Amino acid sequence: MIAKEKILKGFETAEARWARFGPYYAMFPLEFAFDVVEKYSKNGDYIIDPFAGRCSSIYAGGVLGRNSLGLEINPVGWLYGTVKLHPAEKEEVIDRLLEIYSKRNYYNRAIQKMPEFYRICYCDEVLKFLLAARTHLDWRNNKVDATLMSILLIYLHAKIGEGLSNQMRMTKSMGMNYSVQWWKKNNMTTPPEINPCDFILKKIEWRYEKGKPKVSESAVVFGDSSNKLISIAERAINNDIKFSLLFTSPPYYSITDYHADQWLRLWLLGGSENPQSLKDKHKGRFVNKQEYYDLLDNVFGLCAKMMKRESTVYVRTDKREFTFNSTLEILKRHFPNHSVKIVEKPLTKDTKTQTKLFGDKTMKPGEVDIIMSRK
Repeated sequence: MIAKEKILKGFETAEARWARFGPYYAMFPLEFAFDVVEKYSKNGDYIIDPFAGRCSSIYAGGVLGRNSLGLEINPVGWLYGTVKLHPAEKEEVIDRLLEIYSKRNYYNRAIQKMPEFYRICYCDEVLKFLLAARTHLDWRNNKVDATLMSILLIYLHAKIGEGLSNQMRMTKSMGMNYSVQWWKKNNMTTPPEINPCDFILKKIEWRYEKGKPKVSESAVVFGDSSNKLISIAERAINNDIKFSLLFTSPPYYSITDYHADQWLRLWLLGGSENPQSLKDKHKGRFVNKQEYYDLLDNVFGLCAKMMKRESTVYVRTDKREFTFNSTLEILKRHFPNHSVKIVEKPLTKDTKTQTKLFGDKTMKPGEVDIIMSRK
């Protein structure tokens, strides 16, 4: 097994190169994920994360020799996670890139009809290529297409020279109107001229330079945990599979709206051309306390059915009263014989919490770890 230090520092190994795959808000720090997995589980154990995000917990488990299972409702996070665990062969990804690029000129007329945002964000060559990728990549069902699409998502927007777009943030998709006004104010209405095939080819070559990561039997399921866990729990019970570690960070009440934060990447995956907060249950920002409580109750209840008698539950949540109290109450109900330890996480100027990301200081941003164990 590769030393943890060689994954957490630098890019000397395949495991290190793929570990940070995919920019994503409100994610576990990589070091934290590896530390928790290493401390609270052992080689060959089964671990589960029902709110996996970009799947740092699952990747840490897989690299450290644990059989890891994640669930993620956001297709962006799911793609990042499933691809870094099991990327396709480099040569096949490059062939698919060239194939998609060859289809770009079918979209000469289509780009003319797109909103002003897209015409300022991307040069014509990039925009045509993105429309071809959006149409032809079967990222849900095809491993090669999923790998290529995930790489496109990473570089879809970033600072000039670092991605395919005009000047933008990499982690969060800024609003259409805000972006257009900012570009105009800063005299940046002409997007950089980029050959997307050459650009992405270099990114693929760099990512695969050290090969593919070696991971234990690990996977990420795409979908709503409250639904998907029903059949997963049934199969686990029937096959006498028991999990040693439940390690997760649920969405925080009224804070996280991944679908709004990632609207441009979701557009590339086939979503709406105009961003809007989705109304689908469990996909937007939670503002209904009962729905939020019911989600956590359902998910942690289903997880409890699959846990070993001697197991650890490690949940990072929000210090704010409703989120913390609800989470703790639910966990105590489903794990009544586990001891409870509460660890507050001190904030630093660089700490990125789900609350702090939205810039509302009245939220008193901060996080707390609930650690439950039974020996």
